[in-house]
Amino acid sequence: MRLADGPRMLFDGVDMALEAGVRACLVGRNGAGKSTLMRILAGQNQVDGGDRIVTPGVRVVLLAQEPVITGETLLDYASAGGAETHEAEAELMLFGLDPHRTTKGLSGGETRRVALARALAERPEVLLLDEPTNHLDIFAIETLEAELRSRRMAMLMVSHDRAFLERTTQRCFWLEDRRIWRLDKGFEAFDAWSEKIAADQVETLRRLSKAIERETYWFHRSITAQRTRNEGRARELNAMRQQRAELMRDRTGSMTMAAQSGDASGKRVVEARGLSKQFGDRVLIKDFSTRIQRGDRIAIVGPNGAGKTTLVKLLLGEIEPDEGSVKLGTNLTVAYVDQARDTLKNDTTLWDALTPFGGDQVMVQGAPKHVAAYARDFLFQDSQLRQPVSSLSGGERNRLLLAKALAQPANLLVLDEPTNDLDMDTLDLLEDVLGRYDGTLILVSHDRDFVDRLATSTIALDGNGRAAETPGGWKDFIEQNPDFFTFQTSAAPKPKAGSAPPPAAAPKKAAKLSFKDQHRLTELEALTPKLTSDIAAQEKRLEDPALYARDPTGFDRIMKDLDRLRARLSAAEDEWLALEEKREALANS
Repeated sequence: MRLADGPRMLFDGVDMALEAGVRACLVGRNGAGKSTLMRILAGQNQVDGGDRIVTPGVRVVLLAQEPVITGETLLDYASAGGAETHEAEAELMLFGLDPHRTTKGLSGGETRRVALARALAERPEVLLLDEPTNHLDIFAIETLEAELRSRRMAMLMVSHDRAFLERTTQRCFWLEDRRIWRLDKGFEAFDAWSEKIAADQVETLRRLSKAIERETYWFHRSITAQRTRNEGRARELNAMRQQRAELMRDRTGSMTMAAQSGDASGKRVVEARGLSKQFGDRVLIKDFSTRIQRGDRIAIVGPNGAGKTTLVKLLLGEIEPDEGSVKLGTNLTVAYVDQARDTLKNDTTLWDALTPFGGDQVMVQGAPKHVAAYARDFLFQDSQLRQPVSSLSGGERNRLLLAKALAQPANLLVLDEPTNDLDMDTLDLLEDVLGRYDGTLILVSHDRDFVDRLATSTIALDGNGRAAETPGGWKDFIEQNPDFFTFQTSAAPKPKAGSAPPPAAAPKKAAKLSFKDQHRLTELEALTPKLTSDIAAQEKRLEDPALYARDPTGFDRIMKDLDRLRARLSAAEDEWLALEEKREALANS
């Protein structure tokens, strides 16, 4: 198949086949044309050359990346494609949806589940899924995985979710350099295979370039070539140049991304005690406590609507808890990438979004950089700078948010669903950047692989007020809390009639810090912000570039004061943590 998008060729000589019962994935960079190819396979788009061949009687259904839900009720929509009413109803209920609910006011996750229910209810022979896990929580993704594995239809899936693809695929198609590469194994083998192909291409390009250099040298210096006009040799040289152009075409620059924490925060970043929050009769969080220290990478997981974003806002002090307290550490600078992307205004341009105070410079980690150059670091073209944000794709909007957040030094980075709509190359780069980031990270995500690779601790919310925290990522949490997300329908069972009542529990002895320790804890909580302020004042004095030349003795004195203050702050934080742990141990004894 061949297809051009204006002057740009999307596909040239693409060949692929999908047999009955095969579950395959289509992998490629953002902008490579995966969604376009899916629409071609579904018969929605036409090609400039080549053929689309479908066995007669075979039904092909496409789940679009951004489905639009219409009709009065969810059942109306799910059965509008020809599915039997009882099939549509069953699929909606499988994904936890009320078939008779109105289609108005659906969240992103609900929209995706309704569209999946319709696609599955139609029982096609070929199912095409474009980013099916976007906006789904972990449990909906696991439901979808089980359903897809149980079906006998052929499937082709585009997804950035590695864990999902590893659990569902048997074949990989890689859309790269306008052609398709095929691997007859599941996605777990994709990385090693694609890296070998990329390395082979780099070596082929290197050898070809050297051959062109040699041939060009001899062609222009050969007396025979100049006198006899050796047309055969000229044709060979042009063919080699064309082959090199083919290898180099559409090669995009690598995305550049970096995160710096700037000034270090205090050792304590967030201290939350006994947090509770409810909206109306819905209890989201009940009596939850946690301590986040400098350098921690905290993942927050749970079903959609469980209160993950609410917990983030509680921890940041943006909303007040109904009960409990939150104490933020000293010297915190926060960068927040929100799930709803509310910080992006649709009517503003990409240029204005990156330079909110005007001009043509972006302050990147404290140094100015031209807005066009910084935008190119995140794979934006110069022609996009004056386009409105509303014209950007989901992945481009997410990259823009990351560009804005990572431009500023921040020692607390909060990412709420950062993986939606990003391709795997960008995800790998983001993961690498966050892995090297020396600040504190709070991550809300449904991407199990992403959480497992990054999190040092995982906080889970079950949607009924319970919250629990364990070291490690998603797999670690499930292994240590296998029944945490099991729906509890009732309290403890009632005793049988005639049985003796259970013995009364012994009264719990009150335990708390001694007066001396409590007094010292209060002193430390007042001392740490003062020491931090004194350190900042001394560092401000050192910003004078002429200080050492003007007053070397004073410069040395400031340096010694800084060393002393930093040592006192570190000791005070260590002592505070020890007393806090002692207080908690006494309270739980």
